[in-house]
Amino acid sequence: MYKPLLSLLLALPASGLLAEANTDLMKNGQALKATHIAKIEQAATPEIKGLAIAQEADRRDLGWLDSTADMQMILTNKQGERSERQIRIKSREVGGDDSGDKSLTIFDSPKDVKGTAFLSFSHIVSPDEQWLYLPALKRVKRISSSNKSGPFMGSEFAFEDLSSFEVGKYTYKFLGNEKIQDQDVFKVEYYPTYKHSGYSKMISWIDQKEFRVLKTEFYDRKSALLKTLTYSDYQQYLGQYWRAHKMVMTNHQSEKETQLLWSNYQFKVGLNDADFNKNSLKRAR
Repeated sequence: MYKPLLSLLLALPASGLLAEANTDLMKNGQALKATHIAKIEQAATPEIKGLAIAQEADRRDLGWLDSTADMQMILTNKQGERSERQIRIKSREVGGDDSGDKSLTIFDSPKDVKGTAFLSFSHIVSPDEQWLYLPALKRVKRISSSNKSGPFMGSEFAFEDLSSFEVGKYTYKFLGNEKIQDQDVFKVEYYPTYKHSGYSKMISWIDQKEFRVLKTEFYDRKSALLKTLTYSDYQQYLGQYWRAHKMVMTNHQSEKETQLLWSNYQFKVGLNDADFNKNSLKRAR
């Protein structure tokens, strides 16, 4: 049954074939988006609708395989004093019943943190696995599952903030429609299922067109507002994947702030499991 189809395709002019294939892909993609949007609109309860929004945001970011990027981290204390760090990030998309993405964070400067490397294996059901290599001690330290709410390298990001977003890590509730930066957004509350989380809940504002997170509020274990993370300067890669080039985490309780400025994104560069091996953390360069 394949030969007649192949003969038909080969008989078409190349430009016509590519145009027809691209048109079909666009139609299929638009139909799939319409189906998922309808699922969100028809959700029977706020919980089902919140989950459907999270699933659609996740679905739109599937298939990037692996990536590398540079990052500048700017720490600002209560007095307004700043310090800067230069960092490289490697990431790999992983799928499975309990497997999330993998990431490797490498510090290049300043001198006192150069060579520090952080490896994270995200999971959905079981606790994330994380390791930190400290060159001054020349040893790899495993981050315990009960200590992931602690600050990462003096920043306002906790270790658990550095894990990839996995839908199954939370339960959800749709809170309503709002506007942020003249964009229509979904307001969704979600609750960590991870018992050692430092948060009682989070609230995210997700734009209704591209399903990009624009802002997230983090509430501590006493349900008080702890931090707000804002995302801006989004850019699209490979015609599909959106990445915020600026993230600002503001700690309302300590009055400190951490900015992450991203650049030099590269996708599908051929990373594999060997690039995310805890035994090679000491050699991470």
